[in-house]
Amino acid sequence: MAVEIGIVGPHDLVDDVAATCEEQPGVEARRFDYDHESQAPAIVEAHGGQVTAWLFTGVVPYALAREADVLTRPATFVDYTGATLLQAAVRLLRDGHDPGLISIDTVATADVTTTFTEAGLPVERIRSLPYRNGLTSADLIAFHRRQRRGSTPPTVAVTCLSSVFEVLRHEMPALRLAPSNHSVRTALRQLLLQASSQAQEDAQIALGLADVPDGDEGLLKEVAALGGTLARFTRGTHLIVTTRGPLHDATAGFTTLPMLRRLTDRHDTVHIGFGLGRSAAEAENLARRALSRARRVGSAAAVLSLRGETDIVLESTTPVLPAQDVNLAVIAQRVGLSVPTLLRLRQVRHAVGTAPLTTREVADQLNVQQRTARRMLHRLELAGLAERTGNLALGTSGRPLTLYRLTL
Repeated sequence: MAVEIGIVGPHDLVDDVAATCEEQPGVEARRFDYDHESQAPAIVEAHGGQVTAWLFTGVVPYALAREADVLTRPATFVDYTGATLLQAAVRLLRDGHDPGLISIDTVATADVTTTFTEAGLPVERIRSLPYRNGLTSADLIAFHRRQRRGSTPPTVAVTCLSSVFEVLRHEMPALRLAPSNHSVRTALRQLLLQASSQAQEDAQIALGLADVPDGDEGLLKEVAALGGTLARFTRGTHLIVTTRGPLHDATAGFTTLPMLRRLTDRHDTVHIGFGLGRSAAEAENLARRALSRARRVGSAAAVLSLRGETDIVLESTTPVLPAQDVNLAVIAQRVGLSVPTLLRLRQVRHAVGTAPLTTREVADQLNVQQRTARRMLHRLELAGLAERTGNLALGTSGRPLTLYRLTL
């Protein structure tokens, strides 16, 4: 079965990178080009379900997509160090420029210094601006202009971004870095390893136990939507067999279980417990624990149990009590977060008062990934302990961040 790699980059690089990738047996490259690197997150978000993995032609579009939290598939970028830098040095010499008198953006200073030193090239007058989150093409353009004004003789601008090159080439000698075939092959090997690891994880067995009255034909349809099978486990309890990948997709990343809501439209009492394990026995034990937990949560609830004593309440129709009447232990049980995490969230809430917070700010405060913070806030929102107040626009650097007001 072919591995479909989505290639994201500017028009003039995507085809070359894709052609190199397609030299690898079993790889099919899908081309997704853009006019400006700021379009990368939208491309990934729109086509994420069509590829196995993402390969970006440079670190900037990759970083923008990662910052926008739209990467749901394995992803990496072509590194512009090593062979790519040496290739650029040769081009500079061929065109009559001094490779030791350049301003270069995006690439880490240490990588430039190491590569040029090993090649016997001078590095004392090289000026670099490594990429970091928040830097824009305008910042890179301004950097090269400053270096050229302050240097005698003037420097040559070496850039990784087509948007920067298109502006500077009309003002000064400029060189656009293009990934070498060696760098593309190295990135592809890394990506294929990631994709293989992800495929193995997605194939991890997931077992579910559902307390649903006999004769519910709708349950079979719900299980089919999970890509699973249904069997009788005990009287009144059904066994659901599926794998991690379909369950992850059906639960929006283990945050919700819409099938519970549909089942509770027909039954007063529904309990579902899922377990993820490395073996069928482990998954069954975890599913039993999840089902027991779901029965304690309320009349209709779904729980996912993972290794390491982690239980996540996916859905519950239990009425939410006013926040001031619920202690943290009860909240922790309902939303699937630990009491220490809730204590830290409460400290954040006291610090900001009624001011809204972005998902990024919450992630920074709790020292977690932004995706994790978003899931936490979503669970608190479902429990009536966080309120979505709008979005914060980020200009062209990614999709807007959601604003939440904590009421914990």
